Amino acid sequence: MDHEAYMSQALELARQALAAGEVPVGCVIVREGQVVGRGRNRREADRTALGHAELDAIRQACAALGGWRLEGCALYVTLEPCPMCAGAIINARIPVVRYGAKDEKAGCCGSVLNLFEERFNHRPRIYGGLLERECAALLQAFFSQLR
Repeated sequence: MDHEAYMSQALELARQALAAGEVPVGCVIVREGQVVGRGRNRREADRTALGHAELDAIRQACAALGGWRLEGCALYVTLEPCPMCAGAIINARIPVVRYGAKDEKAGCCGSVLNLFEERFNHRPRIYGGLLERECAALLQAFFSQLR
């Protein structure tokens, strides 16, 4: 599979979140061509601030791989990670992050700040803008319904 195919899987998870009334964010984690973790936003359903797509996917990938270090993995997420998720990515040692839409209010891959450029012990490579239009359109649809 290629990068767009993995992001398409993340987009499908974001669509599921949208259908459930959640902010439409989806995430997949890939290692050696296999998806080892999937997640979508579940803050409303689970009634927790920790219900972010990246955290669900990281939790699932750790269980699938039998450890907390996700070396050799790539994370694909439809929205630029927030500070909490960027911290989890650093702690899980994920080496590559690919995201779709920018998050001008909370994005930590360069929109508000780049947490991965700080002096932490791990610095993932970041690639933004993958299927950006499709990712942004889902978010715009969700927030236009709220207005």
